[in-house]
Amino acid sequence: MTVPEPAPVATPGRGEPTSRRPPRWLPRALFMGVVAVYLGAFGWYAIGTLQALAINVLIAFFLTLALDPIVVWCVRRGWRRRLAAGVSLGGSLVAIALVLALFGNLFVQQLVQLLRTVPDIYTEVQNLAEERLDVAIPDSDDLVLGVLTRFGNDVASGAWLFGTSVIGGLFAVLTILLVTYYLLAAGPRFRAAVCRWLTPARQQEVLTLWEITQVKVSDFINTRIVLAALSGAFTFVFLLILRTPYALPLAVFVGVVSQFVPTIGTYLGGALPVVVALTSQGMPQALGVLAFVIAYQQLENLYFSPKVSAKALQMNPAVSFVAVLGFGALFGALGAFLALPVAATIQATANTYLRRHALIESHMLQDPVRRRSGRDDEARHGGPADETDPADPAT
Repeated sequence: MTVPEPAPVATPGRGEPTSRRPPRWLPRALFMGVVAVYLGAFGWYAIGTLQALAINVLIAFFLTLALDPIVVWCVRRGWRRRLAAGVSLGGSLVAIALVLALFGNLFVQQLVQLLRTVPDIYTEVQNLAEERLDVAIPDSDDLVLGVLTRFGNDVASGAWLFGTSVIGGLFAVLTILLVTYYLLAAGPRFRAAVCRWLTPARQQEVLTLWEITQVKVSDFINTRIVLAALSGAFTFVFLLILRTPYALPLAVFVGVVSQFVPTIGTYLGGALPVVVALTSQGMPQALGVLAFVIAYQQLENLYFSPKVSAKALQMNPAVSFVAVLGFGALFGALGAFLALPVAATIQATANTYLRRHALIESHMLQDPVRRRSGRDDEARHGGPADETDPADPAT
C-alpha cells in the first residue's frame, strides 16, 4: 500500500505578503495610541488650568510654614490650635491692613495733588518746547481727545480686563487664606495623614525635610525683616537730609513694600517718596529721590542681601544671588520671592543626607599664609617659601 505524497505548499516569494489581513494586535495598538493622545492632551490642559491653583496652594504652604511657630507658641500656653491659627492669621491681616491704612491715605492725597499739577507741568513743557526748540506741541485737551478717539476701544477692553483681574485676584487671596488656615489648624494631624502612606523610614525622612524647610522659611522671613529695617533706615536718613515731608512713614513704607512684594516691590515702594517729593518740593528733589532709590537698590542687591542671606540662611552670597535670578527667570515673581528658602532647603537637605569627605592637603583649598617681613629675603634666596612665624597671630 502506497502512501500518497503531500501536496506541495506554495511558499510566497521574496517581497510578497504572507496574508492580506492585518495583524491581530494592530487594532488594539491603534486604540491605545488614540487613548494615549487624548490622555496627554487632557493632562496638558489640566496642568495649564490648575497652574494658578497650584501656585496659590504653594503660597499657602509657605505661609503655613512661616506662621506655624506662632501657632505652636500659642498652643504651648494652653490655646486651642484652631483659635491659635485664627489669631495668628488674623493678626497678620490686621498688621497688613494697618500699614495700608497708614500709607494708603497719604498715597491717595499725594496722587490727587500730583494729578492736579499735571496740566500746569504740561503747559510749562509746551511753552519751553516752543520757546527753546521751536517745536509745536498740541494742547492738553486736543491730546486727550485724540488719544480717546484712537484708543477708545483698547481703553474699554483694558478696563474690562482690569476688572476681571481684580475679581480673580480677590478669589486667589481668599483661596490662599482658607488653605493657610486649614493647614495651620490641622498642624500635626496633616503631617500624620501624609506619613500614614509611608514606611517608617520614609516618615522620618519626610518629617526631617519638613522641619528643615520650616526653619529655612523662618530664617528667610527674618532676612526680609532685617533688609526692610536697613532699607527704611537709609531712606529715612536721606529724606531727612533732603527735607522731604513725611520722612518716617515714607521710609517705613519703602522698607516693607520693597522686601515683601516680589519683583515690583522696589518700584512700588520707591514711587511714593518720588511722588511726594515731586508734589511738595519740585522736580530736582524728585530726581534726587529717584537716584537714591536706584543706587540703594544696587547696593542692596550686591552687598546687603547676599551678606544677610549668607548669615541667616547659611548660603554663599553668589549662590543666593544666582538662585534669585534663576528662579525668577523660570517661575516669575513668585519664584524670585521663594528662591532663597527653596535653595536653602535644598542645600540643608543635601548636607543632611549626602556623605561628606575629608579634604586633601592642597594649596588650592586655602589662602596663602602671610609671612614676616624679615623672612622675605630668605624666601627670595632659596629659603623655605612657606615658613611662618609661630608667634604671629595672623599665621
